[in-house]
Amino acid sequence: MSMRPVKVPGPDHPITITPTAARVVVSLAGRTIADTRAALALKEASYPPVYYIPRADVDFSLLERTDHQTYCPYKGECSYYSIPLGADRSVNAVWSYEEPYDAVAAIKGYVAFYPDRVDALEVRDVA
Repeated sequence: MSMRPVKVPGPDHPITITPTAARVVVSLAGRTIADTRAALALKEASYPPVYYIPRADVDFSLLERTDHQTYCPYKGECSYYSIPLGADRSVNAVWSYEEPYDAVAAIKGYVAFYPDRVDALEVRDVA
């Protein structure tokens, strides 16, 4: 088993995870893929925030797990899902850290979506 580097977030590469009161809705081809009021906003270094959605609020019947995997030294091994409704555009559109490192343990049981691989990823303010 190869040892992969593990990095801990710090001043040079901060990662914050905060619950959001917003409603996050993901849709594709006229179908709602995810709809939640329990998303977590993960802000990493200078990247825009990524919304992680609880698995319970995602329609997994519309997803298909793929063999694609990546590795993040801050978060761990990452698994992917495609959304067949979106054909080629939505391959590996969804990702999940199923066993995230301790520093980001809050995202266990959540998935995130690439906004450009779905029709809409709306973050609606709670009125």
